[in-house]
Amino acid sequence: MLEMKKTRLRKWICGILCIGLTVSQPGVLYAEENSEGYEETEVTEATPTPIPHTEAYEEPAETDALKGWPTAPKIEGKSAILMDMQTGSILYSKNPDEKLYPASITKIMTTLLACENLDLKDKLVMSESAAYGIEANSSSIYADTGEEFTMEQALMAVMLESANEVSLAVAEKTSGSVKKFVELMNKRARQLGCTNTHFNNPNGLPDKQHFTTASDMAKIAAAAWYNPLFRKFTSRILYEIPPTNKFGETRYFLNHHKMMEGRDYAYEGVMGGKTGYTNEAGSTLVTYAKRGEMRLVVVVMGSINGAYGDTASLLDYGFQNFQKVSMKVNLNKTTRRNLPCEKYLLRNNGNDMAFYYPHQIYVTVPKGITSDQMELRKTTEKSVIGPWRVLNEYYYEDHMVGSGVQYEKELLSELLLKPLF
Repeated sequence: MLEMKKTRLRKWICGILCIGLTVSQPGVLYAEENSEGYEETEVTEATPTPIPHTEAYEEPAETDALKGWPTAPKIEGKSAILMDMQTGSILYSKNPDEKLYPASITKIMTTLLACENLDLKDKLVMSESAAYGIEANSSSIYADTGEEFTMEQALMAVMLESANEVSLAVAEKTSGSVKKFVELMNKRARQLGCTNTHFNNPNGLPDKQHFTTASDMAKIAAAAWYNPLFRKFTSRILYEIPPTNKFGETRYFLNHHKMMEGRDYAYEGVMGGKTGYTNEAGSTLVTYAKRGEMRLVVVVMGSINGAYGDTASLLDYGFQNFQKVSMKVNLNKTTRRNLPCEKYLLRNNGNDMAFYYPHQIYVTVPKGITSDQMELRKTTEKSVIGPWRVLNEYYYEDHMVGSGVQYEKELLSELLLKPLF
């Protein structure tokens, strides 16, 4: 145990020196820690293009088959998706439902669940099972048994430094055990509409029973971004943890996402994200970006070189070729006539039910497309024990580009208090 602690301390000191090199001396070799440990990377002006390209490079995007849709760029990743987070419109997809290893982008779900269930002022104490529950060369801040952190410090370690042992501790703090937390991860994934995802750990280390898809990961990533606490952790560039009860030096964390402001592949509008890498998964990357009224999320899986080149190409494609269009819905009430039996089952509310939009509805479509080119499909979501909703989905060439929900009057005041973003 003592020898293991000495090894971890040496690696931590090495990591601090490496971060200093990254910040102060661009253009030199530095060590970037990932889920497999340290690998040497040369900082260059742009993500290098592989020669030859990967086998996945020539695979077309599904969205290329849409009539009137802009031709998408080719990317190296096996699977990817580009989505407008506000409208839900899928602007680009390539093998979106292929099950792949996510690596450390798993930690988006881990952090989201902590934000939904814990108080950031709570204290987290590292258990021995968490502190030594990962491989020696796994991405880590070398937290020790009994070491105390605030939840804010712990989640910064998870999202910025991709600390695998702290992910285990967060899982234990949230659910009492890693096993129960994994059950919560899968339950939450189902709630978000994920159909091809199964988590088996909270950190993304290789496991045959741990997989997701670009499509499912986009749903998780979008839901996470809508949580204000989560945004605090994914958008932070630098963070420090002062000396703790077990470690006498200040820890400095640098966000690993290199497309953020001031980093090697900085991209205008990038707000945050999460990196991932293992030999089994390749490079995985989730990126949030904003320009004007468009807020996009990109998920790339099974790629190379950090997936930065793929992500930049997809963001260029999204911002240059698409626009947000208002459907100019009527915010006044619309009515639905009840069947004779329904008016008694539904709290005896009469022959008609009033529904309201809480806000205007937008769609995201290729530039030049107007609102009168959309097809509206309405679905009444029935419930005999609670409020009904009317789901309104807008389609362009049979491709869903935006949606809105009309609610019964009693829910309207509550919904109007919630921010759109």
